[in-house]
Amino acid sequence: MAAIAAVCLGVGALGGYRLGAAQEPEVVVQPLPLTEEERSTIALFRAARETVVSISTSDRVVDPWTRRTFDQPAGSGSGFVWDARGHIVTNNHVIEGRSRATVTLADGRSFDARLVGRDPAHDLAVLRIEGDALPAPLPLGLSRDLEVGQDVLAIGNPFGLDWTLTTGIVSALDRELPTGRGGAVRGLIQTDAAINPGNSGGPLLDSAGRLIGVNTAIFSPSGASAGIGFAIPVGSVRRVVPQLIETGRYAPPTLGILVDARINAAVNRQGLPGVLVLGAEPGSPAAAAGLETARLDRSGRIVPGDIVTAVDDTPVETLDDFLAALDLRAPGESVTLTLRNGRRERTLELELAPG
Repeated sequence: MAAIAAVCLGVGALGGYRLGAAQEPEVVVQPLPLTEEERSTIALFRAARETVVSISTSDRVVDPWTRRTFDQPAGSGSGFVWDARGHIVTNNHVIEGRSRATVTLADGRSFDARLVGRDPAHDLAVLRIEGDALPAPLPLGLSRDLEVGQDVLAIGNPFGLDWTLTTGIVSALDRELPTGRGGAVRGLIQTDAAINPGNSGGPLLDSAGRLIGVNTAIFSPSGASAGIGFAIPVGSVRRVVPQLIETGRYAPPTLGILVDARINAAVNRQGLPGVLVLGAEPGSPAAAAGLETARLDRSGRIVPGDIVTAVDDTPVETLDDFLAALDLRAPGESVTLTLRNGRRERTLELELAPG
């Protein structure tokens, strides 16, 4: 009877074969070989993944009944290791207004982070964590090398799904987005690599694994990726982050030209493009150059003096144009101003001073 049972179940002494049925050969499916491009992407992700961090923020809340305080989860985002001292780069909007931030590394370790500095104008912030054996920072690319059509990779934590990779191309350069404070973030990279809530602050990489941008925003009525994402270019990151680490704030280079946003906007609306020189800070490059400033006539009307109409051959229509042109440069660099005074036009080379 035991032998009959063994035959019916196809197990036991018969070695796992069913009697009375033809044996079918085991089919072994060989995996398809990866392409060279796929192997490159996998290697790049594995190398960069350790540098990317997850950032969780919380708010300090007071219970109205017990008067006890506790931390309430507020949001999440991404970031990446900047240097061996534990500085973490992310977006300003990820941590703005929050009372606490926790940084989690790819190896699972979590650290309370300290805010070092932030710059709302570029939507960048720097945190710092204290820990040993931190991941190596990413190599930095150059903004001037970027081309529309080149491959890009974004790593981040969209919707809390940690360490997610998306790929795409550079769709456009020099895009501009309003900040909600009346200003705008300029020079942005547009990409079709999927960027969703939680990706903010994560790195945008080129095909060599170099940092070329910091993912910052999407354009979508639904709040999900619609193929239009934006990243702060690495050129801005190179300028802003070291200052945030050193001083806690970012001040663009200056020529010492005194301006007034309301007066300049009023003059521009009257059909006079450019930036009105209203004065010069003592000891500044503008003061040393002896620029002619605007004055008031007897009736109280403004009589323009020198008007800046271009910076290094880039036309300047408004004060925002002028400030954006200076922001792309560093202290110690020389710029050529085109100045108009009545019907006379001249150029002047000045050296930028620290802001």
